[in-house]
Amino acid sequence: MITINNLQKKFGEKIAVNIEQYTINQGDMLGLVGNNGAGKTTLFRLILDLLKADEGQITINDINVCDSEEWKKFTGAFIDDGFLIDYLTPEEYFYFIGKMYGMNKAEVDARLAPFERFMNGEVLDQKKFIRNFSAGNKQKIGIISAMLHNPQLLILDEPFNFLDPSSQSVIKHILKKYSEDHNATVIISSHNLNHTVDICPRIALLEHGIIIRDIQNENNSAEKELEDYFNISVEEEIAEEEVKESINVVEE
Repeated sequence: MITINNLQKKFGEKIAVNIEQYTINQGDMLGLVGNNGAGKTTLFRLILDLLKADEGQITINDINVCDSEEWKKFTGAFIDDGFLIDYLTPEEYFYFIGKMYGMNKAEVDARLAPFERFMNGEVLDQKKFIRNFSAGNKQKIGIISAMLHNPQLLILDEPFNFLDPSSQSVIKHILKKYSEDHNATVIISSHNLNHTVDICPRIALLEHGIIIRDIQNENNSAEKELEDYFNISVEEEIAEEEVKESINVVEE
């Protein structure tokens, strides 16, 4: 499904992404985890051709994302609310997305039906523009719009952000079932390790733009490994800050 080769992206002197080789298979449900600044969102933007790589390439089903837009026909993504057209109502936006993929209103309505519990009566028939919705409901609109055309590749950046616990539980069930029913490749990033471990059989751990571990997660087996890693990372950061403070005191 996705092949990454010799991929590098820099912002000034900082290397944001540096992946020599990585493959994501058809049907994988992959969780991308890492601390702030690890390169998760940058990697997503490179996969979606929203950023140009400095080196290397990404192919989706053997299509170089920079050379063709054919991959967009079977790809859905939601990174942030910049993906939304916020001067439309949710209904107008869903019908617009549907039209892009050749669906009429009745077909869109049918595709929306499985998300009824997720929307919880707070999205449709509200008679207001997307820009006037809460952050949580904007998140719901974005996730649903990404899934509306039943994509074979689904990419969601922090899908649990802004959602209440009930909605988090519902979307976990929806994503897992969607991947299984459609043999779709689903890639999510999340700061919430519990949610990621719950639904992702495969987890990629990023550090400074490098995938340092590719973890097979069977029956939540990755939970302890990830917790140990992030606890060590926190301790290292604290130690580094203490060293910097000591140096500053000496210099003063």
